[in-house]
Amino acid sequence: MLIDCMGNLFRMKKSVKHYSPSPSVASPQAALDGEAARDAAVETELEDFDELPAAALVEAESGADMVPVVLEVDSAAHGERLDKLLARQLSEFSRSRIQQWIDSGAVTVDGAVRRPRDSVQMGQRIEVRPQAAPETLAFTPEPVPLQIVYEDAALLVIDKPAGLVVHPAAGNWSGTVLNGLLHRDPAAASLPRAGIVHRLDKETSGLMVVARTLTAQTDLVRQLQARTVKRTYLALVWGEAPDEGTIDAPIGRDPRERTRMAIVHTSSGKPSRTHFRTLGVAPLGRGCVSMVMCQLETGRTHQIRVHFESIGHPLLGDPVYHRATQRGQRPAIKAPLPVPFERQALHAYRLGLVHPVSGKAMSWRAPAPDDLQALIDALDFTTLEERDRYDDEDDDWDGVLFEGDEDGEDEEDDDGEGRA
Repeated sequence: MLIDCMGNLFRMKKSVKHYSPSPSVASPQAALDGEAARDAAVETELEDFDELPAAALVEAESGADMVPVVLEVDSAAHGERLDKLLARQLSEFSRSRIQQWIDSGAVTVDGAVRRPRDSVQMGQRIEVRPQAAPETLAFTPEPVPLQIVYEDAALLVIDKPAGLVVHPAAGNWSGTVLNGLLHRDPAAASLPRAGIVHRLDKETSGLMVVARTLTAQTDLVRQLQARTVKRTYLALVWGEAPDEGTIDAPIGRDPRERTRMAIVHTSSGKPSRTHFRTLGVAPLGRGCVSMVMCQLETGRTHQIRVHFESIGHPLLGDPVYHRATQRGQRPAIKAPLPVPFERQALHAYRLGLVHPVSGKAMSWRAPAPDDLQALIDALDFTTLEERDRYDDEDDDWDGVLFEGDEDGEDEEDDDGEGRA
């Protein structure tokens, strides 16, 4: 169990640090002042949640509509490229999509698979078996296994494994949490994003909440904005992290590399704050690894990963955010890991919220998955000087970082999937 591995930890002697301040965040009360403002904010949150293309919002094309097409090459088409001929004859489909069909073997010429650039000869018979675009599968029910931690009529809490995408997007149009939710409960199709209100990155494991009614979804979105939802993450980072602190630095799309996020000190950077506490340090080679507990005051895309990279302590296994980004900053010394680990070492360990129907404060914990637990065991944090148990650290922290409800539940969003 994760708790057993964290029973003997120590507090480092470094002092609290507050890093580059970002623009101030408006108070939740001001942002939600008045019923009209609250409704507008909720609507905006739901609209901004995804950037799925319009094609992903339509129902999947039925097999009956995608009937095979047979063409015979005439003298006018003799010598023409296969893909150009089909693009001209099947103008309702794009040339790139037709090329995909040819590459996948859905197009044959006299019964043989050809390449898009191959020329055709007069009299040849071309058979095309149109394939549904991948994005049309985005809202199709699929039997995706979901580990349910808690469920009632208003919500369910799942423990997402690493490697599972939360919602459809380019490159992952099927096999997602959303597809699994639609398969598990057909009524979820009536809810925006099948009830999903926040995300975790594909390779981030841990807890996330899903609404089962529109009323519950609206309430949970409001709680995310008011920061009455709290998520506690466990992360392993390179180097000796400060004892505790707040990383306060705006995050936006990296202007030099648009596929990643970065610290952006312009108007495009959104205020972002990560509070953290270091639970222990384990030596590794000429350097070390720190185990940190994180809570998000804001919920930006890849927030924890970007913030810890920015202070020279990137997450173990992170393939994207693994450099020192501050000028003159020395990167942490890295060393081969004692066991294989193929993803960022980040786990959503605890989730707390106010139940949208009963109004009761509720919380759940999920132990580290096997791969992360094996890494923790191999790094042998238990050899360190004995400290308070991890559960005690977590509970004590509730009332320190935030001024939330009676259970301390007031963090905003997750690290994002496409966000974490």
